[in-house]
Amino acid sequence: MGEPQENLREILEKYDPESRHRHLTGLWAQLIRLIAIAFSCFQLYTAIFGTLDDKLQRPTHLMFALALIFLLYPFRRQWDRQRMHWADLSLASIAVATGVYCLVNYEELVARTGAYTPTDVFIAVVGVLLVLEATRRIVGPAMVIVATAFLLYSWVGPLLPGVISHRGYSLERIFTHMYFTTEGILGIPLGVSATFIFLFILFGAFLEKTGIGKFFIDLANAVAGGSPGGPAKVAVFSSALFGTVSGSSVANVVGTGTFSIPLMKSLGYKPEFAGAVEAASSTGGQLMPPIMGAAAFLMAEFIGIKYVEVAKAAVLPAVLYFAGIWIMVDLEARKLGLRGLPKEQLPLLGRLLRERGYLVLPLIGIIYFLVSGYTPMRAALGGLALTVLTGFLKREGRLTLRDLVNAMEQGARGALSVAAACACAGIIVGTVTLTGLGLKMGDALIALAGGRLLFTLFFTMLTSLILGMGAPTTANYVITSTIAAPAIVKLGVPKIAAHLFAFYFGIIADITPPVALAAFAGSAIAKANPFKTGVNATKLAIAAWLVPYIFVFNPVLVLVGATPGLILRMAVTSLIGMVAVGAAVQGYLLTDMSIIERVFLFVGGIMLIDPGFTTDVMGLVVVAAVFLVQRHLRARRPVHS
Repeated sequence: MGEPQENLREILEKYDPESRHRHLTGLWAQLIRLIAIAFSCFQLYTAIFGTLDDKLQRPTHLMFALALIFLLYPFRRQWDRQRMHWADLSLASIAVATGVYCLVNYEELVARTGAYTPTDVFIAVVGVLLVLEATRRIVGPAMVIVATAFLLYSWVGPLLPGVISHRGYSLERIFTHMYFTTEGILGIPLGVSATFIFLFILFGAFLEKTGIGKFFIDLANAVAGGSPGGPAKVAVFSSALFGTVSGSSVANVVGTGTFSIPLMKSLGYKPEFAGAVEAASSTGGQLMPPIMGAAAFLMAEFIGIKYVEVAKAAVLPAVLYFAGIWIMVDLEARKLGLRGLPKEQLPLLGRLLRERGYLVLPLIGIIYFLVSGYTPMRAALGGLALTVLTGFLKREGRLTLRDLVNAMEQGARGALSVAAACACAGIIVGTVTLTGLGLKMGDALIALAGGRLLFTLFFTMLTSLILGMGAPTTANYVITSTIAAPAIVKLGVPKIAAHLFAFYFGIIADITPPVALAAFAGSAIAKANPFKTGVNATKLAIAAWLVPYIFVFNPVLVLVGATPGLILRMAVTSLIGMVAVGAAVQGYLLTDMSIIERVFLFVGGIMLIDPGFTTDVMGLVVVAAVFLVQRHLRARRPVHS
């Protein structure tokens, strides 16, 4: 059961620019393979023996990434992707030349900062244009348009009105600032990509070679496959697990949706609902610690805290996100009378854990390393070592040298979109540092909201959703974190809560119509209406719409000032609250619900998710009252709509 490989490739290429690469054979394929492996070797070498100076590490990382992007991704989608084109080969060569220029002239460039030669300026212009073109190919045009608008803003500042005007800068100053300083393309986003993000992507590539993907699917089936609506719950569970090793919503949808969506449909779920379950679950993978999306690593750098602190703060919101989807799936199944898979089709949990449970050791190890205070880079290296060891200990299908080499190639390929997005995001950050735009926009946002936190949050949410129509989560977060998050912090919100707010809405843009790439990919597999699939996915992800507002107003939810006892109470009451909210959205608890019951249950659920003691007590009273009414009326109301 599932889609043919040709159809899956078409779906990926339609909704995921990263999948539109060439499929080469022969000498060109071997050359690209060697470059990708060399890229991974460079990253591993510097991780083990010490990273280079920022102005050496980052240009080298960028040089490898740009060269591979131009070789793998054609200028036009219509070009024959079975052959290499001279124009792409030329751009790859120019990318290498500009990178080598930065490396060879490293000391001279540092010495003459602010007094660059005509050759330096020419290299800077070429370098910026190469970054924009590479980003267009692998990320998409939306981010390039945004970055270009920021570049233009740097130049035409004196012509602009009011608060957004500035004194303006020459093209020479703009391009050299963007390309040679660590406040532009070589800034923090690329620095994070050039160090631990690459290693975590490589860790995921190695982990996949151990067969953990199949283990996740079997584990999800063993745990949830036999319950009402089992395949839908399997999709939720497996996508949450996949999210610990993959940061791409669309790739997650295609990876797990090929088996879960047909199974959901076969049991009676509507195609739009089946596609939405997979889309919402796969998108939430970026929210799931210990390895969240790439933007979470940037968040740690921007805020100035350890990544493990970001992951810890994200745990309870992530649990609520997936709990919300699970609850709504369960209620939908009970409402429609759907059953799970037959027992004989399900793997035995005990046997599964005995035979393949050791495959999760690398994940357990990386959690241990992060919690023990290791840097993300060292934690990723430890995880890689455990993955290799686990692969060699497998009883069947042990890792071979070929598997390791293939994983190094796949890891390098998987890092390309993040490297391009981070480099392009550096242009946005560079504009902010050059012109002071962040402070101006933050003040303008607060003024527009009348100094009210709720309106400021609402405008930030809209900005994230609009940017998410075309920009990846990484770029989306960079923009909102440099413009909107400081405005939220200025109104008294802790940094971690403000940045997680921007992070959340940047992610759920993937399932929010009118442009919802993950939902569209799910609809393509389900053969469903894309817009309806997006609407269903938005309903399923109700927690992602509510929880960020709650943890901004009450940061205890992201562990700011939380005690162990309070955390336990929050976990219990918040989960009860998600049951209430999910039932209110679905219109079903023990039986079909009236509008009044739904409103009361929704309000009670929100009170329970809010960590306050008074709101918890009030929420419990309201939810209990609706529950008793439902139980009393159950015999008098039809079970099915």
